[in-house]
Amino acid sequence: MRLRVCFMEGICAMREQNALLRVRDLKKHFPITRGFFNTVVGQVKAVDGVSFDLFEGECLGLVGESGSGKTTVGRTILRAIAPTAGEVWFRKDSEEVDVARAPHDVLKSLRRDMQMIFQDPYASLNPRMTVLDIIGEPLLVNGVAERRERETRVRELLAQVGLNPHFLRRYPHAFSGGQRQRIGIARALALHPRLIVADEPVSALDVSVQAQVLNLLQELQEKFGLTYLFVAHDLSVVRHISDRVAVMYVGKVVELAPVDQLFHSPAHPYTEALLSAVPNPDPRRKKKRVLLSGEVADPGDTPSGCAFHPRCPYAEDRCKEEVPELREIAPGHAVRCHLSGVLQLEGMAG
Repeated sequence: MRLRVCFMEGICAMREQNALLRVRDLKKHFPITRGFFNTVVGQVKAVDGVSFDLFEGECLGLVGESGSGKTTVGRTILRAIAPTAGEVWFRKDSEEVDVARAPHDVLKSLRRDMQMIFQDPYASLNPRMTVLDIIGEPLLVNGVAERRERETRVRELLAQVGLNPHFLRRYPHAFSGGQRQRIGIARALALHPRLIVADEPVSALDVSVQAQVLNLLQELQEKFGLTYLFVAHDLSVVRHISDRVAVMYVGKVVELAPVDQLFHSPAHPYTEALLSAVPNPDPRRKKKRVLLSGEVADPGDTPSGCAFHPRCPYAEDRCKEEVPELREIAPGHAVRCHLSGVLQLEGMAG
């Protein structure tokens, strides 16, 4: 059941549930090396202390500019890349397992419950494998079914994602981008996962196809009780599918709130700037555009204090010296800004 109900009821409903995923102070730093001996001279802090909870059956949107660390968060949660520090607690049956430190045998069993949909539908499918082999590979690797059972399961999955089951002998080159992404979604569903990390699954698709894939993801979520971590940079897409939204800037979450609360009443200047860039479908309604100066901060050499202060139109001296903490300003609404509660920021109407 979707959690997009009225604000207070939604928060209460989420708090009554146990979190399916609890991320605590997650960090992923990549070394900067120089010279013949590859001497480490610094660290790129791609993810720098990210914490959030993801509840059963909800969709958490993770947004931000390119380079903010969104994809790295998703890959680190699944341990496709090993985290530098932090904890990723996944609730399996009646106990929690720290994915960040789980041994190989435990991690292999966890992967049946945690799957990923990749951004590029062209690069994520092996051109030398048929649809049957692509979707059936998770079943084969995990020893779930024999050949005939796998074929039956693949036919079911193709029907569930809106493709003709007779396509299972075809190769990826025979499909359009939207159809390829549906194949990727079917592959992710093969093992009946509980958590799916969707890494910008519609950004490479035409706008008309994006809507179809988003509607499919929502239908699958309602049908199978899936939980999504939805990584995106398009706020219109995030607003359509998400229950809550986390905004990232240079490896940190700067704002986290229910989707309607964040779009109508943003509390961080960076969120306000992102919302102002969303096109307004009503040409009669004029909206103030917030133009940020400068470039996104370098994660290998972040500014002192608040990393956003060189671009922030409201920055004060305190912002240049003190690192703000992520604090709750309303039930379910947290922000990393010294001036939250003082600023009156403009959101989106409707």
